[in-house]
Amino acid sequence: MAIQKSGMFRRITIGVPYLWLGALFLIPFLIVLKLSVSQIATAIPPYTPTFGDPSTWWSGLQQLTIDNYTWIASDSLYINSYVTSLRIALISTVLTLMIGYPLAYAMSQASARWKPFLLMLVILPFWTSFLIRVYAWIGILKPEGLLNQFLMYLGLIDAPLIITNTETAIFIGIVYSYLPFMVLPIFANLDRMDRQLLEAAADLGSTPLKSFWTITFPLSFRGVLAGCFLVFIPAVGEFVIPDLLGGSSTLMIGKTLWMEFFNNRDWPVSSAVAIILLLILVVPIVIFQRIQDREATT
Repeated sequence: MAIQKSGMFRRITIGVPYLWLGALFLIPFLIVLKLSVSQIATAIPPYTPTFGDPSTWWSGLQQLTIDNYTWIASDSLYINSYVTSLRIALISTVLTLMIGYPLAYAMSQASARWKPFLLMLVILPFWTSFLIRVYAWIGILKPEGLLNQFLMYLGLIDAPLIITNTETAIFIGIVYSYLPFMVLPIFANLDRMDRQLLEAAADLGSTPLKSFWTITFPLSFRGVLAGCFLVFIPAVGEFVIPDLLGGSSTLMIGKTLWMEFFNNRDWPVSSAVAIILLLILVVPIVIFQRIQDREATT
């Protein structure tokens, strides 16, 4: 009897996360997938079929179409939006890594009494609204903003720099907003590293730079990979930062999705855009999972 109860408890424990994922991921995904193969209509809701009456389900299935996907594939607006989003997300991830790794390394080398304080400084921006932080960068980067005023005060520039409504402002916003997601996983890996490995390498005549590339960086690579995915994946679908800092000249897929859904009220096309974006992001997630599984078995 005790074995049966423990087995039932185990099945319930395992089943709860699956039920949670099914309710909050699978079912919404199926709804969006169904919308992506529907047709736009001047109605409420603005698509057909709606599958409200079970007696009309078969006729509704016959109305489903992939025209939305073919429309997206043939329209340069959507293709350029995807390409621009991937390019900006990739460049932003590289910039975030270049800034985040030295920060994480410096934090890992700090004394035990200073590490909690440094971690608090990294996490501190999360205590403020994301929207407020992005709006603050408008005041910093605009022509009469703090950055231009400071540079002109130092005599480094004679006229204000045009940073807002450019891709440079988007890079700054994304790097600033997602920097903690890069720093924290790298710091976690570096902080757990055995320092005796570096001491042994030094005893064998290895230089600090060589020890870094042969010991420190390989041992922190899993944290680097996790940080890159944590920055790249949300940056691809970012909407707030491109809309506020990039202006109308930069069209990323998140902004295109918002325009289709709210301005054009074309729910089927916007759903198809979301499904394609999800498939694009699933690829790096699967690659990351395979790398983790390979490392776990070796």
